[in-house]
Amino acid sequence: MSKVSKIYIDIAELLNIARAKAYHTVNSIMVETYWKIGQRIVEEEQGGASRAEYGAKLIENLSRYLTDTFGKGFSEANLKSMRSFYIAYPEFDRQCLANLS
Repeated sequence: MSKVSKIYIDIAELLNIARAKAYHTVNSIMVETYWKIGQRIVEEEQGGASRAEYGAKLIENLSRYLTDTFGKGFSEANLKSMRSFYIAYPEFDRQCLANLS
């Protein structure tokens, strides 16, 4: 193997490692953000008057707003999943992120 090809391989490996770390970091941040969105939804619903009706409209209207603002990924089903995520794990633990795939 020539020096040139070794350096190419070494640099490619450095880039692959950096990309994997960046991907993991972004995923961790997004999981935490989805948990926080679920938290805000639950807190808002609990402060609402006629709870069931208000909660349904909150999710529906929030879904429209976020989809218009940020694009795909904020369907009513996804927002309900974020709410469920928060309800299932009311204490966010960064250590648990390592166990999520």
